[in-house]
Amino acid sequence: MDETAFRQRLSDMIERPCTFGKAVLARCVACSRSDRIQIAEREVVTCQNTSSLSRCISLHEQLRHNFSFALRKTSEQTVLSHAQEMRIQCGGLKGLHQVLHDDCEVADVDALLAAILMRWEDLADLPYSEVVHAAALCYKGRHG
Repeated sequence: MDETAFRQRLSDMIERPCTFGKAVLARCVACSRSDRIQIAEREVVTCQNTSSLSRCISLHEQLRHNFSFALRKTSEQTVLSHAQEMRIQCGGLKGLHQVLHDDCEVADVDALLAAILMRWEDLADLPYSEVVHAAALCYKGRHG
């Protein structure tokens, strides 16, 4: 299946694509609200819950904004490479977990977001400089 046909089929089939799907597929995090499905011999991750997806989208936007300096990006409109997106998803979530729970293992993204919102109430209030620093310690990415 060519890439255009795959993208069209994907958008037709997937009502709620997981915002942190790359991190879930890479198994650097897990989420109780995610489902893995196969489309054209590829695996994609969907979200089971609309409100969870909405929170994740907001968190991803905050992480992307706050990681822009670390990624050496001056515009948030710039398309990110896979490695940069993995730093935001895996590194950002692991960094958040480190700041909140003092360890890097994210067993449930949805539960992490619930704990974050209980502590800070607004995603804009998170200590993102600490999160970015913790992300660098918790996520190294692939090396050569």
